[in-house]
Amino acid sequence: MSQIINGLSVNTFGDDKNQPIIFVHGFPYDYSMWENQINLLKENYYCVAYDVRGLGRSFVGDGQYTMEFFVDDLFAVISELKLHKPVLCGLSMGGYIALRAVERNQNTFSSVILLDTRSDADDNAGKLKRAAGINQINIEGLEKFAEAFVTNCFADETPIEQKDMFFTTLHKSYQHNPVGVKGCIIAIMSRTDTSNFLSHIQIPTLVICGSFDKLTPSHVMRSMAEKIPGSEFAIVPRAGHMTPLENPDNVNDLISGFLKRKAR
Repeated sequence: MSQIINGLSVNTFGDDKNQPIIFVHGFPYDYSMWENQINLLKENYYCVAYDVRGLGRSFVGDGQYTMEFFVDDLFAVISELKLHKPVLCGLSMGGYIALRAVERNQNTFSSVILLDTRSDADDNAGKLKRAAGINQINIEGLEKFAEAFVTNCFADETPIEQKDMFFTTLHKSYQHNPVGVKGCIIAIMSRTDTSNFLSHIQIPTLVICGSFDKLTPSHVMRSMAEKIPGSEFAIVPRAGHMTPLENPDNVNDLISGFLKRKAR
């Protein structure tokens, strides 16, 4: 089922009486990057996946977004759907949203799953790289930016070994409104550092990283996981930054196992 909540395109799957799990996608993608996980979990969980503002079918507006605005959107979806203690699952930008949401009110959630993300904010070099991305979109167009950015999100072997999936994902990234894509970059640049809060996370946490992730390498994510009391950490083989797409079977096993353990 699809509906519009607070300007966001929200998709729900499964029985709303089941434990809810809400998926927040990475940049510059849309909710469909979670299809493999949703297809597995929708029989026993109420799966909610939405397009982050500015991407997919969600409202674009003026593109003046902040990370706080994105977190407000997440809480609006939870409130509108009356989700009780959902599992929160976010990748990359979705992980930034998830970490800040947990920092703001972790009692809203039953547990959190963080994939290929980080808690620290951009340093100066990172901000300059984001600014260059906006400039590239303005001068060369969205496709040039997306081609380079999306390709870097995958392991080197993926475009060859999983050609159809890679090019489908790449071509979807071309379809976004450039204003929305630039707005998301601005929001990512605006995010606060949540590292100091990691030691205060009290809900069950699973941290997942691709073995060939160039953007959030395993040593960075392992260090983050070590600061979260009682968290679980797993490395996904044969995957870069886009673990749910590159090695969905392994990610599905990790997520379903974690959900079963926390339900005991």
